[in-house]
Amino acid sequence: MVEFMRTTVFENKNPSILLSEEDDIQNNMITPKLIEYARVSTSRQNEDRQILALKEMGVPEKNIYIDKLTGKDFNRPQYKKMLKKIDSNTVLFIKSIDRLGRGYQDLSDQWRSITKQKQADIVVIDMPILDTRREKNLLGTFISDLILALLSYCSANEFNLIHQRQAEGIAAAKARGVKRGRPPKPLPANLL
Repeated sequence: MVEFMRTTVFENKNPSILLSEEDDIQNNMITPKLIEYARVSTSRQNEDRQILALKEMGVPEKNIYIDKLTGKDFNRPQYKKMLKKIDSNTVLFIKSIDRLGRGYQDLSDQWRSITKQKQADIVVIDMPILDTRREKNLLGTFISDLILALLSYCSANEFNLIHQRQAEGIAAAKARGVKRGRPPKPLPANLL
């Protein structure tokens, strides 16, 4: 145990140990393990905007996991590494729900895995209602699950709309005679 500003802080090595209200009143508290996850879709994109917002949460640099891969699935090396570190004493911070993932079913499954199976908390910075540390009762869980379902749907729908708009733009460009790629270079005269 470490004494710090009249508050006894200790690491919860046994998730079955729960603090009573009396303990809470006496300022004894479990210090949660803070983890943050950031993701950008390509290696050319910059994750600084997410990292700056997440660093304000006090997450140690060694607990920051960053992937530069698409959000279409959860087959991401840093995400998998992060999952292994999550336990019931963890608070996972993400900037926005679409940084976690885009697919409706996969996103819902991962959320439930983290919050229900691992019993960790998730905080979505851009959506304060998606902070599982608050309202640990049935109504709070219901509201979080409902908002998550809605946002997951919107995220998946936006992903589909992006691809639809891209395909429509390419089709329109082809109809106008626009050719994709580099213009062909003429062959040297001595080649034939």
